[in-house]
Amino acid sequence: MAARTYILCPGQGAQAVGMGKDLYESFAVAREVFDRAKQILDWDLASICFNGPEERLNQTDVSQPAIFVASVASFRAALDAGVIDATAIAAYAGLSLGEYTALHLAGVFGFEEGVKLVAARGRHMQQAAVASPSGMVAVLGADEEAVATLCRDAAGGEVLVPANINAPGQIIVSGSSGACGRALAAAEAAGFKAVALKVAGAFHSPLMQPAADRMQAELDRVTFASPTTLVYSNVTASPHTSADSIKKLLVEQILRPVLWERTMKTLLADSQGRFVELCPGRSLAGLAKRINRRMPIDSAATAESIAQLKQN
Repeated sequence: MAARTYILCPGQGAQAVGMGKDLYESFAVAREVFDRAKQILDWDLASICFNGPEERLNQTDVSQPAIFVASVASFRAALDAGVIDATAIAAYAGLSLGEYTALHLAGVFGFEEGVKLVAARGRHMQQAAVASPSGMVAVLGADEEAVATLCRDAAGGEVLVPANINAPGQIIVSGSSGACGRALAAAEAAGFKAVALKVAGAFHSPLMQPAADRMQAELDRVTFASPTTLVYSNVTASPHTSADSIKKLLVEQILRPVLWERTMKTLLADSQGRFVELCPGRSLAGLAKRINRRMPIDSAATAESIAQLKQN
């Protein structure tokens, strides 16, 4: 009997020029995913994924559909190669954008609907970011209580909130540009390391309300099914329960913190489970090591990593 498998789906920030290229060249099923995305979007997503330029790939309206498509392509390739047993998948979890990948793979909506939803999400979040000068700061070495205090003290009447509770000692805060600047100084003064992130704006904060409103309309146009396998919500760190509640939580996800550490603690408690991270990269494996260093995370991000899994 195959080990229970947990599929981990990366979010924005994991993108890199060249992602998915070897999958496209090595697996017909991956090539079909990228080619279908080109037809749906009416622009050559594969070319930007494979060749850049990096500045364009990093833009929110491109990186979100690019990561979604690359992740789906790697999942299909891993299934085709026999390194993932579909009947052994116990749950899916995706960080922020990756939650859409997880929901698609669990049968909540089709590939075309997924591509259109994540393209719209990226576009609306980019527009909201441009409309309100803002950013995000990684605070390293602090716990949730310390970061909550930092946000209250550094806000100065502007927006500043915890946005991603990623792992022990790694929390991202999100807010107005001025508040983010004060957060950098306050974190350093408190003895923590703080790094300004290269992002378009204050994701997972109230400044994304225009994007949340527009995504509500986008989601209302799509019929959702109940997931065939457990999918964890970023907002609750618990499995989704129904098709109707999924839409509500996806809107809330744009405004509220991603509870990734809590989700991963639940999954990593299954010492007999197997974890597979999809394309691109190994960002989620890095976060998992902060929670449980002894829990290996397999990678299906490249043709080479899939081949290595096949040999094991």
